[in-house]
Amino acid sequence: MTARYSIFSLARHALGGHRGWPVAWRSPEPQPAYDVVIVGGGGHGLATAYYLALNHGPRRIAVLEKGWLGGGNTGRNTTIVRSDYRLPESADFMEFSLQLWEGLSQALNFNVMLSQRSYIDLAHSDGQLEDFMRRGNAMRLRGIDAELLDRAALERLVPPLDLSPEARFPVVGGLMQPRGGTARHDAVAWGYARAADGLGVDIVEDCEVTGIEVSDGRVSGVETSRGRIGADQVAISVAGNSSHVAALAGLRLPIETASVQAFVSEPVKPVLDRVVCFNAGMSYVSQTDKGEILLGGDSDPYNSYAQRGSITAIEETLVRAVAMFPFLSRLRMMRSWGGIGDISMDGLGIVGKTPVSGLYLNGGWGYSGFKATPAVGWTLAHTIAHDAPHELNAPFALARFERGALIDEAGIGPAPSLH
Repeated sequence: MTARYSIFSLARHALGGHRGWPVAWRSPEPQPAYDVVIVGGGGHGLATAYYLALNHGPRRIAVLEKGWLGGGNTGRNTTIVRSDYRLPESADFMEFSLQLWEGLSQALNFNVMLSQRSYIDLAHSDGQLEDFMRRGNAMRLRGIDAELLDRAALERLVPPLDLSPEARFPVVGGLMQPRGGTARHDAVAWGYARAADGLGVDIVEDCEVTGIEVSDGRVSGVETSRGRIGADQVAISVAGNSSHVAALAGLRLPIETASVQAFVSEPVKPVLDRVVCFNAGMSYVSQTDKGEILLGGDSDPYNSYAQRGSITAIEETLVRAVAMFPFLSRLRMMRSWGGIGDISMDGLGIVGKTPVSGLYLNGGWGYSGFKATPAVGWTLAHTIAHDAPHELNAPFALARFERGALIDEAGIGPAPSLH
């Protein structure tokens, strides 16, 4: 009887158009003014609002989203979380983010489906393996987990991997972060939204910011598709559209924008319980909870704001993926999509103050945005509250490009492509 009731209950909820479901967050009308307005309702913007209300309240806070929550890059990425970075600035930031990830479901009382299945970078030459050894040693010196893998370890941990000497790019070893893995992207947005709403944050969807008011060098509010909203402080957190929105305040950013693609295969039985990255070129592979094989690759080799895939990038990524896992050649690809990546000159993000007083910026994360979500929210909230950076995001200031103080990080993934 219980199983029968569960089946009918599931069908009723599935076909009932969400009738009777509790509302996860309110849909308020925007108020005439707030203390803080955060432009962008993705993971970064929602996390910033949550930590600002949690750690630095009380404040009147609004998140303005031109579409729906998580409809931008938060819902268009490959969900990888890791902290296997070499330099102190990026390693400390990402390790703090990973530590927040590890307690996020409990903190938000919402399952973000963190799966620490490990992340493995493959080395294809002795020189590359030696470079991985240096990065792993730098990680371990900072208390971050890292394991250097030989071919025997890879054969044991990743059975489907082609380790034959006849491979076009033979695998000689790898670097593994056991605590790396994946999380559920939309759950992250929903969890932060519900928690922020519970702390009194107004989350306003379908509200596009069309102008940023600046008077005597200080921000005073924003113009939106739903009218003017006054604000003492404004934070821009609109991955993929940072240049456009910053230009509304007269700022020109040292970033470029390109489509970053991903795609999934038809579902298959469990075959891959790690995230594996092919470093002869760029192709990384994992398996989702639904059984799909998820693939990502390098950014398109030209600037674009298109949220769609291109045949060239799909072909290049698949060729590398099949070289890594030959069984993939027998699978059908089900769908592909593109996220819009704002890529800074060193491939890492910009988090902090701008030349306009009261205006703050978070953008330029390229490939690193999803994994940085909790740390971005925490440190940007601190920066807004104190009008001064947190020690972790201080190196990621916009002014570093003016000083030439770029963060030349080897563990980021694809190299920034200055087209």
